[in-house]
Amino acid sequence: MMTRGMAAVTAALVLACGDGAGPDGDRTVSLSITGGGTPSLAIAAGDTVVLGGNTLVLDRVQVVLREIELDRVNDDACDSILGEDDRCQKFETGPILLDLPLDGSITTVLSMVVDTGTYGELEFEIHKPDDDTAADLAFLADHPEFTRVSIRAQGTFNGTPFVYETDLNVDQEVDLVPPLVITEFNAPTNLTLRVDVRTWFVVNGALINPASANKGGINEGAVKDNVKDSFEAYEDDDHDGDD
Repeated sequence: MMTRGMAAVTAALVLACGDGAGPDGDRTVSLSITGGGTPSLAIAAGDTVVLGGNTLVLDRVQVVLREIELDRVNDDACDSILGEDDRCQKFETGPILLDLPLDGSITTVLSMVVDTGTYGELEFEIHKPDDDTAADLAFLADHPEFTRVSIRAQGTFNGTPFVYETDLNVDQEVDLVPPLVITEFNAPTNLTLRVDVRTWFVVNGALINPASANKGGINEGAVKDNVKDSFEAYEDDDHDGDD
């Protein structure tokens, strides 16, 4: 299929802690995303899964994320009686809509200037936009189809079109192994967040119709669990962050 670009979400975020870095780009970390993974499940194109006589074709997968943070190793040392110290919150943003590349390609979505230190987790929320915050209302004005919907997937199952939607609203903590180490003279670095969408609709070893995982469907809970387990992050300096 043709890879779809991200929905105008590239942004530069300057961190609240530390003195940051100058315009030469030192200590810059970019965050990229890809929908690829589990190549053994895909025996045709990158967006096609064939398993047990069933064929799933993914045409488009979109995910809403917010509060994306890069957290230090042992960030509980920053806690105080007044709550979590700002030094532990590396960066965050309001709701953004990501179109996942489904052909294994990698697309940069964010970049930020990072304080020196060692970071062990990428945290974010898979977010169901509602009408209770100004940020959500602004997002929904542009994307009304995501009202109380955090993920939307479209495609065909055995040739029949489907639309999968979920109201999953959950905080995710993805370990960085090894941890990301940023020094005073660190070169620009890239982290890639991989979402293995080809595992979402495999339940008990069988490829299921995504429509059966919509709200109230027999596979709703199982697919939500698969989604939560499908994220991993890793340092990927081979990706230059220019896509």
